[in-house]
Amino acid sequence: MARSFTEREKENIKRRLQEACKQSWTQYGYKKTSVDELCRQAGISKGTFYLFFESKEALFCEVLCLVQEQICHAASEVIEKRKDMYGVAEALKFIYREYDKNNFLYDSDTGDFTILMNKLSEEQAKKIEESNHMCQQLFFSQPYLKFKVDADLAMSVIYSLIMNIKSKNILPHSHMETFDFMVDHLINSLYEQQAAELTEAENENRSYNEK
Repeated sequence: MARSFTEREKENIKRRLQEACKQSWTQYGYKKTSVDELCRQAGISKGTFYLFFESKEALFCEVLCLVQEQICHAASEVIEKRKDMYGVAEALKFIYREYDKNNFLYDSDTGDFTILMNKLSEEQAKKIEESNHMCQQLFFSQPYLKFKVDADLAMSVIYSLIMNIKSKNILPHSHMETFDFMVDHLINSLYEQQAAELTEAENENRSYNEK
C-alpha cells in the first residue's frame, strides 16, 4: 500500500526533488540525470517519485518554469523599486547573474535540451513558452518607460546581451564586468524616460551615471 503524506511532507519532498533536479541539471545535464539519482538526493523511493511527477520530464519542466518565474518576480521587484531605465539595467544584471548560476536556462541550443523538449507533451512545451513570454513582458510593461528604437530590435539587444553568457569562458576579462559595462552603456540607447517621471528620476540617477 502506498504511504500517505501530510501536506508538509508533500511540500518538503517536492522542494527536495526540485533542488536535486536543479543541481543535477546544472552539473550533468538532462540526459545524464536519472530518476534514481534524483530519488537518492531527495531521500525518497522511486515509487514515491511517481506519486509527485508522472515522468522525469514533468519535473524538469516544472523546475525550468519555476526558476524562470522566480527570477522574473525578483527582477520585477528590482524595477519597481527604481521605476526608471536604470532599474531595468539593475534587473538585467540580476537576471544575468541568475543565469550564470543555472546554465540550463541558456543552454537551449544544445542537443541535451533538444532531447528534453522532444519528450515534453504539448501542454508542457506551452507552459515553458508562456514562462518565457512572461519574462519578456518585464521589458515591455513599464508605463514610465518607452523604447527609443523598434521594440523587436530592443528585445533582440536585451536577449543578445544576456546570451553573451555563453562566451563567458573565452572572454579575456571578467564576463560579469563585461556584461555590466555593456548594459550601462546601452540602456540609454534603448529606453527614454516619460516626461512625467523624468524630473524625479534625474536626481536619483545622476549618481548612477557618474559611477
